[in-house]
Amino acid sequence: MFNDAVGFRKIYLAVGYTDLRRGMEGLAAIVKHQFNLDPYGKGVLFLFCGRRSDRIKGLLWEGDGFLLLYKRLQTGSFSWPRSDPEALAITQEQYRMLMQGLEIVPKHPIRESRPQELL
Repeated sequence: MFNDAVGFRKIYLAVGYTDLRRGMEGLAAIVKHQFNLDPYGKGVLFLFCGRRSDRIKGLLWEGDGFLLLYKRLQTGSFSWPRSDPEALAITQEQYRMLMQGLEIVPKHPIRESRPQELL
């Protein structure tokens, strides 16, 4: 379930660093107060990553309570965006890429250039 995006209506990344010692209530408070989102949206997954990029936590409201998901990789790391703290909505395809260790937010995107700049 955690490796694919089946069953999730929306997926949000908590960009930057999160203290993964926080439990369900602490993560829900981040979602509500820092990102101004509703942590009680059914089928909405919120993902958090600490300073070590080999582990993430997920928070999911199931209608009757929170489900707290935790994943620690044996080898490798997640390519987690570390820009300013924000809630980044991602697609199911981006989620699958993240779970495979691929970069979903390019660090050095290719920019459009104008012909007069080339000469």
